[in-house]
Amino acid sequence: MKGYWGIVALTAALAACGQTTDKLVLTGSSTMAPVIAEVAERYEAQTGVQVDVQSGGTGRGVSDVRQGLADIGMASRALHSDEGDLTSFTVAQDGIALIVHRDNPVSALSDDQVRAIYQGSTDNWRAVGGENRPITVVNKAEGRSTLELFLEYFQLENRNVQADVVIGENQQGIKVVAGDPAAIGYVSIGSAEYEAQAGTSIRLLPLGGVAARIETVNGKRYPLRRELNLVVKGEPADAARAFIDFAHSDAVADLYRDHYFVPAQR
Repeated sequence: MKGYWGIVALTAALAACGQTTDKLVLTGSSTMAPVIAEVAERYEAQTGVQVDVQSGGTGRGVSDVRQGLADIGMASRALHSDEGDLTSFTVAQDGIALIVHRDNPVSALSDDQVRAIYQGSTDNWRAVGGENRPITVVNKAEGRSTLELFLEYFQLENRNVQADVVIGENQQGIKVVAGDPAAIGYVSIGSAEYEAQAGTSIRLLPLGGVAARIETVNGKRYPLRRELNLVVKGEPADAARAFIDFAHSDAVADLYRDHYFVPAQR
């Protein structure tokens, strides 16, 4: 991987060739945006290249790269078979966790119970060992990879989901569940574990008998894992390549760990 001097040298060389290297635009995954924003700050400090990081969901990142609206997209999933025009670079691993309010006495749900809750056939916590209160079902909006992977894992169709609240960003989901003892949602393990450690009133439920923790993602035991990717159309231009190399280097591995993600192997 390129170190500090390699990136500085490449930036200088590009400038000498007249290529624009003073700004990069990244859009996409709300799971990735907070940590990539910190990667960008560190990159800017070392190279002087301005990096604009915007969220909006994986769908936006893929679309913006294809349309030339962003230099790099952020996608918190692997590329699909119909996305062969794109190239992905994995920078970290994450998982998707079910979350409930910290005061909810339910400690685990089977896959069948989750399906019943999200399809509306189970609508009271008492039916799954909890208190007698209606369940607030929190679902993700279209265009979010978290929604896509959740539906795939639980073999659900989004049209059949009976949602009370539809959210976009992970932080929205965490805020809703933390403020409602009857709510259930699903978000990035990294985001949820970060917030839980900070004292937010949420609890991560195990999945398939495996604790929803970054350690189980790292050990490849957690069943609902995913890649966190930077994507470009075709092959990356030199300026984008320099940032991607930096984002995949040991110089920022600590940032991924600080956000409760597993850095990709370097």
